[in-house]
Amino acid sequence: MAPHLTHMDLERARLLYEPGDRVDVVYFPHDGVISMMTLMENGAAIESATIGREGAVGLSSAVAPRHSLSRAIVQTPCRCSRIGSSQLHDAWEKSPRIREMVDRHAEALLGHTTQSAACNALHSVEARFCRWLLTCHDRIPTDTVALTQEFLADMLGVQRTTVTAVARALQDKGLIRYRRGIVDIVDREGLQSAACECYEVVRRHYERLLPETPPAETARS
Repeated sequence: MAPHLTHMDLERARLLYEPGDRVDVVYFPHDGVISMMTLMENGAAIESATIGREGAVGLSSAVAPRHSLSRAIVQTPCRCSRIGSSQLHDAWEKSPRIREMVDRHAEALLGHTTQSAACNALHSVEARFCRWLLTCHDRIPTDTVALTQEFLADMLGVQRTTVTAVARALQDKGLIRYRRGIVDIVDREGLQSAACECYEVVRRHYERLLPETPPAETARS
């Protein structure tokens, strides 16, 4: 794959795919967050999965031509590698190791999206917000998350006023510092206590299927 990989920086809010787009390029994030958003006909959206350095966006196109089912959008600035899906398919055909990793990634992502569906339906906005912050924190090299209220509202499927209220409540508890568009994680252990069970379920799922993923602490050091 190496001769076909190119490296680039992805800015926040960059749109990679819309639903129905042919997946011609696969992105491997190194140090940021890309969200997969499920869209409704009325324009409403909610996040179904978060992808960082443990995975890739569009990886299923290694097996056969694909069209995106979701909107893929960059949530935090990141460096990434990219490769054409046809070139990745050639590598997939030649390498049993790549085929195995694509299968493992597909299973991990399916588990992630399945858990997200249950989480979005059953858990409080505050617990889901804590889960999302932890998921993001695992994938970036800093304790500061730069996100607009609009992005957070879309990810959680709520109004922007609700995002503000929840963020201020977490700040009052000493878990984060919040200012418009910026969240500083102050107490990670506290966030883990306040998050729903889904954070640990998904984390363990990825660790089992993709055990070579480096821990967040190593990546930030």
